[in-house]
Amino acid sequence: MSRFEKHKGYSRMFKENRLTLGLFFPLESYEGSVPEMNIEKQLKLAKRAEELNFAALFVRDVPLHDPYFGDVGQIYDPWVYLGYIAAHTQNIALGTASIILTLRHPLHVAKAAASVDRLSGERLVLGVATGDRPIEFPAFSVNFEERGALFQEAVSVMKQAWKEGFPTIQSQRVDLTNGDLLPKPRLSDIPLLVTGHSSQSPEWIAQNGDGWMYYPRNIKFQAELIKHWRTFTDQFKPFSQSLYIDLMEDPNHAPVPIHLGFKIGRKPLIEFLEFLQNVGVNHVIINLKYGHRPVEDVIEELGAEVVPHFPALTGGTAAGQNRS
Repeated sequence: MSRFEKHKGYSRMFKENRLTLGLFFPLESYEGSVPEMNIEKQLKLAKRAEELNFAALFVRDVPLHDPYFGDVGQIYDPWVYLGYIAAHTQNIALGTASIILTLRHPLHVAKAAASVDRLSGERLVLGVATGDRPIEFPAFSVNFEERGALFQEAVSVMKQAWKEGFPTIQSQRVDLTNGDLLPKPRLSDIPLLVTGHSSQSPEWIAQNGDGWMYYPRNIKFQAELIKHWRTFTDQFKPFSQSLYIDLMEDPNHAPVPIHLGFKIGRKPLIEFLEFLQNVGVNHVIINLKYGHRPVEDVIEELGAEVVPHFPALTGGTAAGQNRS
């Protein structure tokens, strides 16, 4: 039994030997770095994704536009945007992929995450990372070489601040002795997924994270990675990955590699996702940036033809029904 069994977002996304599907914001295809982000369209598609039984919607944390990196995500601050989406949805999990812990103070992240989790009815699944865009670290006066230690510190601080009342915390960025962090998550914790390696070992990730979020890799590599990682824990901890797709109108279109994914028809896509499920992947976050068809049509086809093979799971029933 998972300690997050009653967490509505986690239990909608994750179960051993099962795979579910999510979508990345922005819910659109676009060229270059900056999407249109028409809010009315984004909200309409987010609601439709929930109706179609996608398990989750994910936002990214891209603090600055780096013209050499190629993508700014959903543009808006992830916490503000998640609050907006939470207010207009009811059941779909809300994920971050991923909050950059090295560039944000851990107490600020802990408070923002707990706030979104409470206001959404326990729907936040918190992906976290060290960050990798070269312009970010000098812009925030953060030493790039310290990113691994800063990441570990942030995870420890957040977990303690969520669990304990008036905790005593002394770390590189925190000297807390006479204050408390509010609100607390209802479960005194929030599911935290480490992204990539985040300058950590698989053993550290297995022991300190609540799951692992990785990048698209070939099936053999992913299978070996998951198997090795799971030797470091006797608990079920979910493995997630992203996947870019350009969904073709021909349902049998054979997969053609694109950046971090495929140009592909829905039938080979279903087969590929079944392979991922068989090797231990529990959630795939689909990114539609490189698509050529209207995104509304793609989401409808995925919802009608692909999601039924990998439907959202039942959300938590006790802790997550009422917002406060």
